Amino acid sequence: MKKETMIELIKYIIIILVVVLIRTFIITPVKVNGSSMYNTLENNEIMILNKLKYRVSSIKRFDIVVVNADNDKLIKRVIGLPGETIEYKDEKLYINGKYIKDKYAYSKTNDFSLEDIGLKKLPKNCYFVMGDNRSNSKDSRYFGCVDRKDILGSANLVLFPFSKIGYKK
Repeated sequence: MKKETMIELIKYIIIILVVVLIRTFIITPVKVNGSSMYNTLENNEIMILNKLKYRVSSIKRFDIVVVNADNDKLIKRVIGLPGETIEYKDEKLYINGKYIKDKYAYSKTNDFSLEDIGLKKLPKNCYFVMGDNRSNSKDSRYFGCVDRKDILGSANLVLFPFSKIGYKK
């Protein structure tokens, strides 16, 4: 094999390795499936999953995250943090008994408390997540709190469709 051909081949191998490393450890595309995050996100939108964000910063209430729940990758919003109590009463969110404005709830949120899933408060390293379209969301009300290790990262950047490109909160 000629030296020039070998150098070209090495360049392509390096490019492939860099792409694989970036996709594995830093960012990867994710697709919104269904309407559980409507009105913020719509079905079939393509987003970027930032796998590094929570290695350098903490998970905050109302962050949009991708979680591994029952071997499904779901895009949800963080509602409750470890050590907190959660309750929805008369469509209002209460954290540790204090009313918190929830501007992301799109549809009716039925009354709910952690006791409905057998908890008094969220355990260490567990988060309570919900879809914005509360009446049509498979979330922590059904599969329980999400362990920190099952939060794959943050998803705030929509790439497709191009008419919706930008950051979501």
